Amino acid sequence: MSQAQLEAIVVEPKVPATACVIWLHGLGDSGAGFAPVVPALGLPTDHAIRFIFPHAPEQAVTINGGFVMRSWYDIKSMDLHDRADIDGVLASEARVKALIKAQMESGIASENIILAGFSQGGVMSLFTGLRLQNKLAGIMALSCYLPSGDKLPEQLSEVNKGTPILQHHGEQDDVVPMFAGKMAHDALLGAGYKSVWQTYPMPHSVLPNQLIDIGCWISQRLINH
Repeated sequence: MSQAQLEAIVVEPKVPATACVIWLHGLGDSGAGFAPVVPALGLPTDHAIRFIFPHAPEQAVTINGGFVMRSWYDIKSMDLHDRADIDGVLASEARVKALIKAQMESGIASENIILAGFSQGGVMSLFTGLRLQNKLAGIMALSCYLPSGDKLPEQLSEVNKGTPILQHHGEQDDVVPMFAGKMAHDALLGAGYKSVWQTYPMPHSVLPNQLIDIGCWISQRLINH
């Protein structure tokens, strides 16, 4: 697969951007799925955060009968230890790293970039952020898991060892069971990462009050730091 720059929906702030949130969508969705959440985050009207909602490439997904859809990687089985096709994960990691690099080249320091994602996008934000050689402001992983189940990725970067990680999960999630997210959280804590775990009474989705909590967390990382 070529590593061409991902197409994305970009939501610019009213003032020149000095920070950035790159938010990766879930399986079968697109950047348009989360782009409308920006006003719901409750950020100050004069914030200087650019939001980027990239579209995953289209590919066949084994677990969905080979149906072609937007996907960061193929899902071959429901087994948590063998769910993510690692070659696909690595290909998408390269694309996400290219997005981060482009923001840095535009003048935004990596320390002012949050890498966020929901479901499959959250898997990618965790995997990429933990291995990234550039210091991030934060990593947000919503309703997701680690590609290798209860094990952290290989070739971890020490640079983001102290980077704040936010993990949210729905208590009625029937797509990614809550124990899968908790397994990832336990692995992160066990390795000394600063991860905060919070659950909500919801299925595989996001809630309005959760978005307010996310907005507060983003503000702490990119505005009030």
